[in-house]
Amino acid sequence: MPALKNLFATRWGIISVGAFIGVFAPLLQKWGNPGNMGVCVACFERDIAGALGLHRAGVVQYLRPEIIGFVLGSLIAAYIFKEFRPRVGSAPIVRFVLGAFAMIGALVFLGCPWRALLRFSAGDGNAIFGLLGLIFGIWLGTLFLKGGYNLGRTEKTHTSVGWLLPLIMLGFLVLTIIFPQIKGETRSGVLFYSLKGPGAMHAPLIVSLLVGLAIGFLAQRSRFCTMGAFRDLILFRQTHLFLGICALVVVAFITNLIVGQFHPGFAHQPVAHTMSIWNFGGMVVAGLAFALAGGCPGRQLFLAGEGDGDAGIFVLGMIVGAAFSHNFGLASSPKGVGPHGIAAVIIGLLVCLFIGFTMRKKIA
Repeated sequence: MPALKNLFATRWGIISVGAFIGVFAPLLQKWGNPGNMGVCVACFERDIAGALGLHRAGVVQYLRPEIIGFVLGSLIAAYIFKEFRPRVGSAPIVRFVLGAFAMIGALVFLGCPWRALLRFSAGDGNAIFGLLGLIFGIWLGTLFLKGGYNLGRTEKTHTSVGWLLPLIMLGFLVLTIIFPQIKGETRSGVLFYSLKGPGAMHAPLIVSLLVGLAIGFLAQRSRFCTMGAFRDLILFRQTHLFLGICALVVVAFITNLIVGQFHPGFAHQPVAHTMSIWNFGGMVVAGLAFALAGGCPGRQLFLAGEGDGDAGIFVLGMIVGAAFSHNFGLASSPKGVGPHGIAAVIIGLLVCLFIGFTMRKKIA
């Protein structure tokens, strides 16, 4: 058991997890998910917000099983290996706000760090600007970490606290089963469904759920995190986590070539726009918010699955941020940045900088 317990924490373990995602993310696209969006935490949480009626953008409403699987897969792994540790820290409203602005920045770019990597592996040149913005935002975050930035100490808490977000995800799964999509209808019971656009494109529910469960399980074991990979590389020159995202990109590129999904260029890429400055700017905000919160959106879901209440708050902040993005015209579309998206990027950057500067420990 100890050898199995530590298997995915090794160098080849993290590489294998990245490779697994690199295979199955493009396959999920092949099986029905939107273009270059086999897996995207930000986009999928946006779709969940739409399915719940938190926003009414009719083209992005679907209760994505992958997100449910991420949390429940992590929960299963945490219990099997005795790593389910209910805990909370401090500054919950800060974590919520960081989650909201991380989502706003990601939706200006149109993707989370995972989707940026997957877009790049499928030939979308616009992803280069998003990745550069992500790295720059994380670099800014490392400056605050060096300067004493801290959201507070994590403490043990009641088991029920750690179970709350997994129970919410279980509730979402039950809703999906009770209120399945009705052909030609935009609503089934309490849930909303897209009839066109990215929200109408999805792999079969059971396939999406099983892949999500597997990724959640493996990522919990390996601590897979895109933000952490760049942070560790910048701060400590450590390449362990970075090898995982390299494996993701390389294997996704090969998989896209095999299944005919590699289409190099900038124009006419699926669910993407060519406003390079704001592709960069949106991900600067997202990257900085991820660094200040301590993990990328995928990692936050995996942490929530193993009992981290702080991560759960960040996840809920992202879902609410998605609703704000579409209700207030902040999110981008293939036509370009939303009418108020540029203002949102500037405000988001100012808010994140305010949090970074004001939440540093004073050195006596």
